[in-house]
Amino acid sequence: MDHHFSIPSSPFLARHPGRWLLTGLLVVLVLKLLLAWNLDLYSDEIFYWQASTRPALAYSDLPFMSALLAGLGTALLGNSAFGVRTLFLLMGTSIPLLVYWLARPLLPRQQALEASALALCLPLCAFLGLLAVPDVPLLFFGLLLTGCLERATRHGTLSWWLAAGVAAALGISTHYRFAPWLLAALIFMLVFRPMHRHWRQPGLWLAAAILALGLYPILAFNLGNQLSGVDYHLLERHPWEFQAEGLLHIVKQAGLVTPLLYAALIATLVRLLRAGRAGDHRRGLFGILALVNLSLYLVLAPWSDNTRTSIHWPLSGYLPLLVFLPETLRKLHARLTARHGDVVAGRILKTTLGMGFAGTLVALLGMGTQSLQDTLRPLIGEGVLSNKMAGWRPFVAYTNQVLQAEHLRPDDLLVTDNYYTGAQLALALGETRPVFNIDMDKSIRDGRAVQYEIWRTNLTGLRDNSGRSALFITEDSTLTVPDKLAVLERVCAEFQHLEFLSQLSLLGGEKRFSYYRADNVGASPAGACPLPSLGWVDAPEDDARLSGNFSVSGWVINEGLGVDRVEVELDGETLGEAQYGQSRPDVVAAMSAEDDPNAPLLGYALTLDAGTLPSGRARLRIKTTGKSGEVQYFGDRTVFVE
Repeated sequence: MDHHFSIPSSPFLARHPGRWLLTGLLVVLVLKLLLAWNLDLYSDEIFYWQASTRPALAYSDLPFMSALLAGLGTALLGNSAFGVRTLFLLMGTSIPLLVYWLARPLLPRQQALEASALALCLPLCAFLGLLAVPDVPLLFFGLLLTGCLERATRHGTLSWWLAAGVAAALGISTHYRFAPWLLAALIFMLVFRPMHRHWRQPGLWLAAAILALGLYPILAFNLGNQLSGVDYHLLERHPWEFQAEGLLHIVKQAGLVTPLLYAALIATLVRLLRAGRAGDHRRGLFGILALVNLSLYLVLAPWSDNTRTSIHWPLSGYLPLLVFLPETLRKLHARLTARHGDVVAGRILKTTLGMGFAGTLVALLGMGTQSLQDTLRPLIGEGVLSNKMAGWRPFVAYTNQVLQAEHLRPDDLLVTDNYYTGAQLALALGETRPVFNIDMDKSIRDGRAVQYEIWRTNLTGLRDNSGRSALFITEDSTLTVPDKLAVLERVCAEFQHLEFLSQLSLLGGEKRFSYYRADNVGASPAGACPLPSLGWVDAPEDDARLSGNFSVSGWVINEGLGVDRVEVELDGETLGEAQYGQSRPDVVAAMSAEDDPNAPLLGYALTLDAGTLPSGRARLRIKTTGKSGEVQYFGDRTVFVE
């Protein structure tokens, strides 16, 4: 028999919660559908799609679930960003409905509807499903496990225990971070004496056996790959050194959840733990689930990867609290009414929920700004909007043009400097052309270098294609000049000849790519490598005030083919070509630039008249063009023309 815990009603919360739930769900769903259709794939999403094309029980950073969902989505709707996200959208959008399913046996229907609607006021929760990331199935299966465990321990039926085992197995097949859900369930079964009887019954042990099957993919991969997955999640991705920023964990969470709602959730946690201590094991279950997840990330924040620990990981601790959050809000409303009257109490409650739902809309619309780069950049300035999920479609179109212009054969290769760029090309081009990456940075940082080694689509795999030609692409906007120097030196060592072809600038120059023709993998390098230039502005200094005649001077080196010309720009307009070739033996010594064909004549200078320039604040920089034709910009200076 279901147990309903009733509490006094609140006039504000009693107003059509089902209608609010339906309206909120539709608004959020429409926004997510529009954004999922228009936004390009983020790096995690594109990797899970790439993994889906190579089915396995586990991959270097995660088990199979995210790849499986991405693959099923593209099987239904084709290789597209929307196809990859389809099943994640369905699961993420169903989270409020799962909250209702959790609450309904324990609370009256109206309060269960309220709990479901409150899920839309938790910004990170309502956001779920827009991106094809493992948090979506992790939280979906976490709530599913919670509901099945609650029913199994209340009814004691074998079917619910089997369902709990399946949910646990699917959850641990999603992410290593499902472990706190399992730990909390174990603590619940040990702490509450009425639960001890289940240890003597077959249902619990059958659930544990099913869970063991879910652990197999993780165990098999790690035992076969020198524990690389465990090593990444427990060691490599975390500094394990004290970071003072981690002490702001609670402040960040309050800002993300919205302060009033965060306070209400913490009050709910305290109430549940007190009720559990008093013997209410139903509330105790939800309290322990929330406590284990929230306290774990709170403790780890100063020592671990606090960017993720302090942002979205604690969401798993808030979802169980949503079930009993309406009780807390009712009690809050009653206290505020007694002290300040019904009008003030209603306003505070409306503000709490309104801020939460507004946070949801801001999060969704903020993500959506990436699809409106050209419209918004003139209004808010450069460098404000993220471009990780924008610009990839014109990039693919331009790459196809280069492939056609260079008359590369169908079996010639595509090689990129990072796995993200390579995966975007693989998604767009399908199986038409082999794609490799020589990523020695991002793939290691993201725990995916081992996977590309297994697939042999990295530098090792490239070396297996002796004698073949390739189109090589670097994503310059993610590289410093020293980074790009290292990348080009690496690729020049693998090909007989590397020739610069062209550059692509997108989103106002915030996303930039360089294209090279690479011939004959594995042959001894012949000729100079078309390395990028490296330059500096000695004068004027940053924030300099310019009047009368002034000089722009500095140096540029290019240890590949040499420098062709140096130009000076002010706010993007070319002021003139500098005289290049002044003797700078100091630069040769400091930069070890003996291999530059122009050495030691590496200096440049250009004299200008400030009276001919527009007055006011301006951005000055130099534009260098190498003998290869490749362009770089250096020495950004903010100056004031008087």
